Amino acid sequence: MGLSRRTVLVLAAGGALAGCRPLAGAVAGPGTQPTAQPVAAATASATTAAPAITSPTVSPSAPATASSPAEAPAPAAGLPAGPEPPVPALAVGRAEVVARYGDAVPEEWGLEVSGVITGLPDGARTTALTFDACGGPGGSGYDADLIDLLRANHVPATLFLNARWIDANPAEFEALAGDPLFEIANHGTAHRPLSVAGRSAYGIAGTRDVGEAYDEIAGNAAKLTALLGRPPRFFRSGTAHYDDVATRIVTGLGERAAGFTVNGDGGATFSAAQVRSEVAAAPPGAIVIAHMNHPGGGTAPGFAAALPALLAQGRTFVRLCDALA
Repeated sequence: MGLSRRTVLVLAAGGALAGCRPLAGAVAGPGTQPTAQPVAAATASATTAAPAITSPTVSPSAPATASSPAEAPAPAAGLPAGPEPPVPALAVGRAEVVARYGDAVPEEWGLEVSGVITGLPDGARTTALTFDACGGPGGSGYDADLIDLLRANHVPATLFLNARWIDANPAEFEALAGDPLFEIANHGTAHRPLSVAGRSAYGIAGTRDVGEAYDEIAGNAAKLTALLGRPPRFFRSGTAHYDDVATRIVTGLGERAAGFTVNGDGGATFSAAQVRSEVAAAPPGAIVIAHMNHPGGGTAPGFAAALPALLAQGRTFVRLCDALA
């Protein structure tokens, strides 16, 4: 899939442009959130309604040139109107990325690779909950119980949404995108492990080369930018596997590659008891990964069982954009 240079909007500095709107009712500043209420039972009702590419380990070439700022796409219906200025655009084309990284040979592969964020900054006392929605066959559900639980207790989270899930759940996407409790992030176009050499993870074939890695990142980034009126700030690959060349491509396209510290639901396979155990043991500074696309599984009841003790202990939760510059 070849995207034109004009379709890719690369992240510009600044909280508003990065899509990290202040949490409603929260005290200004990183690591804050509204006062948590006691955990309430979730209802089962469904929701209606960068710089130019550079790397010290890759031979430098001429930097990508900035085009004049493009007119910001209109926000999705239901998003609050605000004074945010137009999103500055830096077009980075597929051909440029292929030329820059086409000869680079990856040296790392897996979940913990150079360039992947696997925890919050040292000393952080907060925890970041992140939920993937993978899309595609068997993965396009919507766990309303889980989202209702987070809302009832004012627990913020970063939601990594795949393009296929967005297409299958337009009303749910609109409601989530309009809720300042949640940060919307990029979970790829086709939910593939991010590789420039065709590596696979858990039986899922990864991107085969630099061009396919670009497509996986940029395709959904363009979709989210058009829907939100601002580019996503974080990217998580399908299966959260990367190689170290692919992570440099993520960075060059203006996003940050996200991993995790604690696997909260084992890819939506854990029982409620297993989820409770993993989440309850998550330490301050952890990034917890779980899934919001498998209603009826163990994720929602497991979080409902784990959150009371964490909140009672004074644990606070943040979106990634609140904790990471």
